[in-house]
Amino acid sequence: MMAQSQQIFREALDLSPIDRAGLVEQIPASFDSPARENIDAAWGKEAEDRITAYEQGKIGSSAASEVFREIERQARE
Repeated sequence: MMAQSQQIFREALDLSPIDRAGLVEQIPASFDSPARENIDAAWGKEAEDRITAYEQGKIGSSAASEVFREIERQARE
């Protein structure tokens, strides 16, 4: 990895989990791959399916604060 890339990576690690997740999504999207449209469609369908399952009581939910607290706990291990 080039020095500039390493510096950017170190700075990215200082971001909140939400900001890092957003960055992770933006980088692949910057490649403008034709497959990206298919990937976005598949993720859209997955999101809709999960919403439907939640509304039908088939799956539960967790507070975002709990999810991010657990992510940060696991990152420290």
